[in-house]
Amino acid sequence: METADLVVIGGGIVGLATAERFTRARSGARDGSRVVVLEKERELAAHQTGRNSGVVHSGIYYKPGSQKAALCRAGKRALEEFCAEHGVRHERCGKVVVAVDASEVPRLDKIEERARANGVACERIGPQRLRELEPHAAGVAALHVPETGIVDYVGVCAVLAELVRARGGAVETGARVAAIRTDGDAVVVTSTRGEWRARRLVNCAGLHSDRVAELAGTRRAARIVPFRGEYYELAPDARALVRNLIYPVPDPAFPFLGVHFTRMVGGGVECGPNAVLALAREGYRWSDVAPADVWDALTYRGFRRFAARHWRMGLAEVHRSLSKRAFVRALQRLLPAIRAEQLVPAAAGVRAQALLDSGELVDDFLIQSNARCVHVLNAPSPAATASLAIGAAIVDALN
Repeated sequence: METADLVVIGGGIVGLATAERFTRARSGARDGSRVVVLEKERELAAHQTGRNSGVVHSGIYYKPGSQKAALCRAGKRALEEFCAEHGVRHERCGKVVVAVDASEVPRLDKIEERARANGVACERIGPQRLRELEPHAAGVAALHVPETGIVDYVGVCAVLAELVRARGGAVETGARVAAIRTDGDAVVVTSTRGEWRARRLVNCAGLHSDRVAELAGTRRAARIVPFRGEYYELAPDARALVRNLIYPVPDPAFPFLGVHFTRMVGGGVECGPNAVLALAREGYRWSDVAPADVWDALTYRGFRRFAARHWRMGLAEVHRSLSKRAFVRALQRLLPAIRAEQLVPAAAGVRAQALLDSGELVDDFLIQSNARCVHVLNAPSPAATASLAIGAAIVDALN
């Protein structure tokens, strides 16, 4: 049996940020402090981290005073400094949030209010200035957010893992956790790469975080329901239609931002995502079906209550998934010139969204702790942006 001071379950950006912060905080310790990261996949950042849109969010959408607002702002600053220090590709490119008609202007007003309350630099603009920034976008008003950026999150994870290893920590891939038990004042974690005995455990298992919490003997405060986000990519000859990032005004009744356009650090432009119930927690295609995951969702009263409230929206999202024409129509609200033949299917992602028994989606980050374990049970967007700040907060709570 191996020993460690801390075991982190999950090799996505939040888990690696936590491990890196721990090794940095304990770098001068003489007690043999050691951290190990256990990642079930063969590669790091294989799921939410590696399949998101690569945006560095500024914090305009989140309720002032919430963890999302505070940690997004702190994490964004830390992430930009980290990328500059370690040579990870990133850019402050800016984005526009566009009201396509007058009915959306009141919602745009509220986003602007939140942005300013959260300390985000932004500018309210009209159609002429919008055309200067994004010549092909259509709208009656917009919010320009210059400090929004793009980044290579997989590259960030690679550097974090290097730093953990350089300070004496371990990052184990192919290490699926099978059991967790307490043994006196320690936690014993059994994985496919061996057994680890540690003083503390941090669960950053993302799509499986609630199940890992149950393995550790913690009642699920919420249940993860997976929502797949499908994307198209602009063909190379159509990339000039989008200069940076173009977002719609989101519907406050639904937790997703709507289909949008994102320039990537590698030069491509992604279009999407929609949001459909995935038939597996790692269900990136309709053909990916895990009966246990489907049963877990459909038998959960929280999901049934959620579906009863939002079934119309859900059907619209499924229609966009099955019909490219419907997906294109949604994109054309922001970018009328776009055509179906300019869109190439791209890799999908799955969002781990925590859902309460009441049917309400958990709107903020959800971190549950006990004497030995910390469980990160809800960390959807902007968790990647906020990851370094989340990791710092977790390590501070461990001390």
